[in-house]
Amino acid sequence: MTESTGAGAAVLDQDDRGPMVLVRDLHRSYGTGAAAVHALRGVSFEVRRGELVALKGRSGSGKTTLLNLVGGLDQPDRGRIEVDGLALADLDEDGLLELRRDRVGFVFQSFGLIPILTAAENIGVPMRLRKTPVRTREERVELLLGLVGLEGHAKQRPGELSGGQQQRVAIARALANKPALLIADEPTGQLDAETGLAVMELLRAVVRSERVTALVATHDPALLGLADRVLELGDGEIIER
Repeated sequence: MTESTGAGAAVLDQDDRGPMVLVRDLHRSYGTGAAAVHALRGVSFEVRRGELVALKGRSGSGKTTLLNLVGGLDQPDRGRIEVDGLALADLDEDGLLELRRDRVGFVFQSFGLIPILTAAENIGVPMRLRKTPVRTREERVELLLGLVGLEGHAKQRPGELSGGQQQRVAIARALANKPALLIADEPTGQLDAETGLAVMELLRAVVRSERVTALVATHDPALLGLADRVLELGDGEIIER
C-alpha cells in the first residue's frame, strides 16, 4: 500500500485491489449521421482507491455523460469500464441495479430529496430498499446526520431546510449503504459560493472519514483545489491530467 498526498490529506492507493475506477477508450454518441453528437471520444483514465478526483470542463464537454457511464446509468458505444473490480459490460440489468444500490452513491445538483419525507427518512430510503434491519438503519441514519452536521434537523422536511442543508442530506443519503464510490454531478451548482465551498469541504472530509472514493464534476475553479487530482474534459476528450 502506497501513500500520496493531495489537498492536504493522505490518499491511499491500494495496489493489491487495483484502481476503484478504470476507463479505457470510452466512446458515447447520441443521434446518427451528420446530426450525431459525439459526447465522449476515446476517454481513458483511472481513479485510485481513496482518491477525490474532480472533473472540470465547459457545459457540453461530456462530464455528465461520463459520470452516468461510470455509475452504470448509461452504456457506452464502445470501451471498457470497471468499478471496484467489476466490468460493467459483464453485468446484466440486475447486476447494474446491485452496483448502483450497493457500490455507488450518487449526489446530483438538484438534490433529489422526497419532499414529504423528513431528512432522516430521506437518508434511510436506500437502506429500506436494501431491507436493512430497522435498528441498523436508525443507527446509520443518526451517524450520517452527525457526519454532515445536521444532528438537530432529523425531523425537518426538505422545504424547511436551506439549499446547503438539503445537499448535505443528499450526501448523507448517498452514503447510506456504505458505497465504495461516490459520484457527484455539479453538487454545488445551485448553491452560493460560500455554501458551495462548505459542501465541497464536506465531500473532502467524507472521503477521508468514510474511506470512500469520489468522482466529482464541478465548473467552479475555487473548488478544484480541494481535489487530489483534476481531469479536464473538452469536446469529449481528456485534455489535461
